[in-house]
Amino acid sequence: MDPAFLSRQKHRLAELRKQILQVRRGQESEQASAGAETADQAREYEDDAQKLTLLELEGNLAAADDNRLSNIERALQKIDEGTYGLSEASGAPIPIERLEAAPEALYTLAEQQARDAAR
Repeated sequence: MDPAFLSRQKHRLAELRKQILQVRRGQESEQASAGAETADQAREYEDDAQKLTLLELEGNLAAADDNRLSNIERALQKIDEGTYGLSEASGAPIPIERLEAAPEALYTLAEQQARDAAR
């Protein structure tokens, strides 16, 4: 694979990781301040239901972020190993277009779709 492409991808992956971690730190800070603000206020059941729904949504987003961070770390490792752009499942080349769209891709599109369908 082209060394310039690998260098660009490594930079993009590092930036993606940085962005996800910054967003996560911001969310944690927001949650802490929101909890402190409402600690002494009267409670409404509707407010509790909304908070539970929001917590569930945030949990799902955090799980997706965790998965993406894991893929980013693995992609960076594959760059260092010299196997970036090869599928984790089959070893088949991942098209450049897919890697440009999703630099953390570890599988070909067909393999990823099959993995997603199996979940």
